[in-house]
Amino acid sequence: MGKPTGFIEYLREMPLDRSPKERIKDWDEFHHHLDDKSLRTQAARCMDCGVPFCHTGKLINGGAAGCPVNNLIPEWNDLVYRGLWREALDRLHKTNNFPEFTGRVCPAPCEGSCVLGINNPPVTIKNIENSIIEHGFEEGWVIAEPPAARTGKKVAVVGSGPAGLAAAAQLNRAGHEVTVIERADRPGGLLMYGIPNMKLAKEEVVLRRIRLLEEEGVRFRCNTEVADAAAAKQLRGEFDAVVLCTGATQPRDLPVEGRQLAGVHFAMDYLTDATKAVLGKGPKSATVTAKGLDVVVIGGGDTGTDCVGSSMRQGCRTLTQFEIMEKPPLERADANPWPEWPRVYKMDYGQEEAAAKFGKDPRAYLTTVKKFVGDESGHVKEIVTVEVHWEQNGQGQFVPVERPGTEKTQPAQLVLLAMGFTGPEAALPAALGLELDARKNVKAEYGQYATSVQGVFAAGDCRRGQSLVVWAINEGRGAARECDRFLMGRTELP
Repeated sequence: MGKPTGFIEYLREMPLDRSPKERIKDWDEFHHHLDDKSLRTQAARCMDCGVPFCHTGKLINGGAAGCPVNNLIPEWNDLVYRGLWREALDRLHKTNNFPEFTGRVCPAPCEGSCVLGINNPPVTIKNIENSIIEHGFEEGWVIAEPPAARTGKKVAVVGSGPAGLAAAAQLNRAGHEVTVIERADRPGGLLMYGIPNMKLAKEEVVLRRIRLLEEEGVRFRCNTEVADAAAAKQLRGEFDAVVLCTGATQPRDLPVEGRQLAGVHFAMDYLTDATKAVLGKGPKSATVTAKGLDVVVIGGGDTGTDCVGSSMRQGCRTLTQFEIMEKPPLERADANPWPEWPRVYKMDYGQEEAAAKFGKDPRAYLTTVKKFVGDESGHVKEIVTVEVHWEQNGQGQFVPVERPGTEKTQPAQLVLLAMGFTGPEAALPAALGLELDARKNVKAEYGQYATSVQGVFAAGDCRRGQSLVVWAINEGRGAARECDRFLMGRTELP
């Protein structure tokens, strides 16, 4: 603990973001950065408390409390305070393969569980983490580190999202020949097409890490689908082990009248299309665009926010976001104590941008959709909504109940369904003959990751359901460890 009184002396300081009205003109990352002196001051606020909940990584009341990859946060905060950036990077890489991803897109459950956060603003852990890894790249400290020897074992990792990349990195480190199989045209999975450029730059951040993995010996096969029986059989024959990291890509639908109308899209299809346009021929080449349209986003999570931000950059005419849950309180409720994830009201980047352009937070709470109304050509033109409240049913479950007389109709030529995901797509697990759990996820015990078929492992959202990038990295690392143990009879992977 470099500064015992730092948490008393210094206030929390975050770098300013680019102006909302300015940043919606491009797809560049919108965060500015603090200088080294300010970062060291922020690191000095770390209390090095006796029980550092920031890196516990537990699930409490359904939410992450502390860092799921168990980052050694007090250690690298102290090293940053003392200006020992190289040593801080070494500590960070001990637990996290990709801090440049989590430092940008993780919601920072570590900060929600910071002991200082009990009665003061928490330490800026996420910002410090991202600064450490970017220092490493700028100084040339982050280089390819191929294994000294190869085992002769071949492993296929299916899916190149955060779980798949973490599993591939660790298995390659153990000396196995790793091939990552991806059905999309570019590697990265959720990191490439599920998270927009302004939150996570593709060439400068995602592909930078993938090129390093390639230099270390990891192979990538893109445009490759293995979800039928013949391809699955070939997969098992070619490789000594398989690790499934396919994500929970089955979107939750909204089965109401008019759902079939043109202009009603799943959020991930829209975000993928928008990113491909930015990476390809430019935003004007998007097949689905919000330009000049009244846009409605249904769903209030991160994916919904990304739809808001993308629609703003494409030039929507108006934007409304509907959330079926009630508006969160400004401060923690009594039922949401520290160190749980704080369920409080906040304006994320997309809502900030919509508010800057249209004058208010675009979200409407306790609202659901009754039906979509189409025009003569079969394209959505209006949306009918109704307000709800929550009541307990006969089984003790809280369910939404409509409030009579609260129906409203508003124009909508583009509707984006961002209501989460129900689990993995069924084809590949079926082709491999894998047992599923009650939620239709691939059945594999946490910490073991072995499926019902010997030599096949599962990690990330396809095993646990829709979750955070940092949990995916945790599981990818864990599945690599158990796969290595299966192949070699022992393992030295953490």
